[in-house]
Amino acid sequence: MTLYDKKEALIKEEWDNFHTVQNQGGMAGCQQDPETFFVMRRSQFTCWSEALVDSWHNDLLEAKSQGRNLLSEKYAWMMQQTAPDEFKKISHLLCPPDVFDLELMEQIIADEVRWMEQYHRDYPFMAAGNRPVRSASDGPYETSFETYLRGELHTYSPKTLRLYADMINRLKKEHKSLAVCVMDAMVKSYGYKNLDDAENQQKLRATYNI
Repeated sequence: MTLYDKKEALIKEEWDNFHTVQNQGGMAGCQQDPETFFVMRRSQFTCWSEALVDSWHNDLLEAKSQGRNLLSEKYAWMMQQTAPDEFKKISHLLCPPDVFDLELMEQIIADEVRWMEQYHRDYPFMAAGNRPVRSASDGPYETSFETYLRGELHTYSPKTLRLYADMINRLKKEHKSLAVCVMDAMVKSYGYKNLDDAENQQKLRATYNI
């Protein structure tokens, strides 16, 4: 199986989890839009190694064998920041990471937040439609990139988390940004040449109110 095929199988497993996440207000619109979900996740996995793809896929399959839904758990972990009182009622159902993994998560988050803030500065017209970057901007109807990322990292096994950290360190050594890597792949999925092309076109639309 090629790496592309492995990524597609991984996204299919994620979708099966995401589609069945239970929300208080019923199924969200994004849970009925697999096409957008696949575009978003393909972009997210652009820089992932085969070992990381395999490890996260195994995490999902192992959790499923235990009757767990890691996508549901991701949103539950996000509530630690966005709805702390509600989180206290369900926290006993989650598997907390050890201290070392928490420290590793915060190192990853610091790097990714820095990259995302730089992306917002370099591509302001594209970034205008993105989540706010830091958890300080969280609100009842909006969740920041930082909080979303922290929730997702909480669902990774120790092996997956370490492989993810390896990817972050590799990109740092190569003087690359994961935020730019992901966003560039995403805009190409929608027909732009690259992220600079998308930014220029968004700027033109905003300038001339097209």
